[in-house]
Amino acid sequence: MHKSGLVELDAVLAVARRRSFRAAALDLDMAASAVSQAIAGLERRLGSRLFHRTTRSVALTEAG
Repeated sequence: MHKSGLVELDAVLAVARRRSFRAAALDLDMAASAVSQAIAGLERRLGSRLFHRTTRSVALTEAG
């Protein structure tokens, strides 16, 4: 697995744990937009959504 794949997996785990992109970004010392882009890229490659996102909450999907 290449380095960006590890970043993506770290991002998924952090968001799942914290249930927040912003909190996950703080944990990972990344910008929230970078966390979002990493997860979006992984979702694109997998062809499946990993998180249900609303303006107020983040939750794992069945695939996530």
